Amino acid sequence: MEVFVARQPIFDRNQEAVAYELLYRNNEINMFPNIDGDQATADVIINSYLNIGLESLSAGKPCFINFTENLLKLRVPTYFNPREIVVEILESVIPGQEVLTVCRELKDLGYKIALDDFVFTESNPYCRELMKLADYVKVDFMNTTESERGSIEVLSNLLGYRLLAEKVETEGDYEEANKKGYHFFQGYFFSKPKIIATHDVPTYFHSYYSIIQSLEMNEPSIDRISQLIEQDLSLSYKLLKLINSPAYRPKHKIHSIRQAIVLLGLLEIKRWIYVLAVREQVGKRRQLENEVITLCLTRAKMCELLAEKHHRASLKSSYFLTGMFSLMDTILSMPIDRILKDLPLNDDICSALTGSRNDLKDILELVISIEKADWSDLEEKMRELKLNKKEVMESYHQFCKWTEELLSHEVTELT
Repeated sequence: MEVFVARQPIFDRNQEAVAYELLYRNNEINMFPNIDGDQATADVIINSYLNIGLESLSAGKPCFINFTENLLKLRVPTYFNPREIVVEILESVIPGQEVLTVCRELKDLGYKIALDDFVFTESNPYCRELMKLADYVKVDFMNTTESERGSIEVLSNLLGYRLLAEKVETEGDYEEANKKGYHFFQGYFFSKPKIIATHDVPTYFHSYYSIIQSLEMNEPSIDRISQLIEQDLSLSYKLLKLINSPAYRPKHKIHSIRQAIVLLGLLEIKRWIYVLAVREQVGKRRQLENEVITLCLTRAKMCELLAEKHHRASLKSSYFLTGMFSLMDTILSMPIDRILKDLPLNDDICSALTGSRNDLKDILELVISIEKADWSDLEEKMRELKLNKKEVMESYHQFCKWTEELLSHEVTELT
C-alpha cells in the first residue's frame, strides 16, 4: 500500500517555524480482507513513518498528525512519543463521550491536542468539553467568514486554547490573524514577497570554506566546485549576478552552474569567493528564511531527478536551476521578472519562473503539488508525465532528508 507524505511548516508570531503538519493519503482502497479501512490506514501511517523516519520529516520539531474518530478509539496516537506529535482531531469527528474519554487519556499521557476546522455547536454539550481539552484550535481562513471565526476567537480566552490560523494565503490574512490574537500561522503566506523583508540571499557559510578548500587543490575539480555552489542558493545567485555584470557578460544564456564556472574561470571564482567570505558576517537567519531556502533546495533536487525520469537528462541542470530560483521573489522581496533581468538564465528557465507553460514549469508544478499535499492534482500530473508515484514520493522524502542534513551541517559549522 502506497502512502504519500508531505509537510507544511507552522509559524509562531516571530515567524519562526515551530512545528510541521504531516499530510498523508492512502493511494489505494483497503487491500486487506476483513480489516476495517481505518485500521488499514493506521497500519500504513505507522509503517510509513517508521520507514521514512519521523526525524527526517520533522527536523526535530513536533508534528501535527490528523486522526479520524476510529483511529482515536484505536489509540493509534499512543504509537508515537508525545513529544514528537500533536494529535490533530479532524473536523469529521463528532464530539461525544467516547471521544472525550480518549482525549482525556491522551492528555494524561502528555499528548497535546489540536482541533482541525472546529465548529462550535451549542446544541452538542460535548463541544465545550472537548474545547477545554484542546491545546490548539485551527481556524480555516480561506473557507470561513470573519463572523464565523468570531465565536472561536472569543472562546479562546475563556477556555484557554491557542488559536492557529491555517490556509493563510495572503499578507492580509496574516495581518488580520495577527491582529485578532492568533498565536500560530500555517499556509503559503510566507511565499509572498512582502512577508520576507530581506534583499540579500542568506549564505551557508561552510560553503565558502569547502569551495576555497577545493580551489586550493593542485587540480581543482570543476564538477566538485559546481556541486558545492549548487548546494548554496546564495552563492548560485551571486555567481549568476557576477557573470552577468558588464565585465563578464556572456554571449550565451546560462543553463547550468557548471557552465557559469567554466565561463568565469577558476581564478575569478577564487578571487570572488575570498571577497565574499571576508565580507559576510555571521548572523542569525530567521526561521522563515530557512523554510523558504529549504523549499528551494528540495525543489531543485526534485526537478533535477524528475527531468531524468521524464527523459530530459541532458537538460537536468536547467530543471535544477528552475527549482532553485522558484522562490527568489520571496527571498529578495521583489517581482521575479525584475530579478531575472539581472540573471543570465536561458529563456526556458525564465519562462517557467514567470509562469509560462513549458516542460520545466510542468515539473516544478508537480513538485509544488507534493509540498501542498494536493494529491488529486499530483496524480493527474504524474499520469500526464508518465511518472511512477511511489518512486517520486520516495525521492521527495530522500531529498527532504538531504536538505535537512545540508542545513544542519551549516549549523554545526557555526557552533
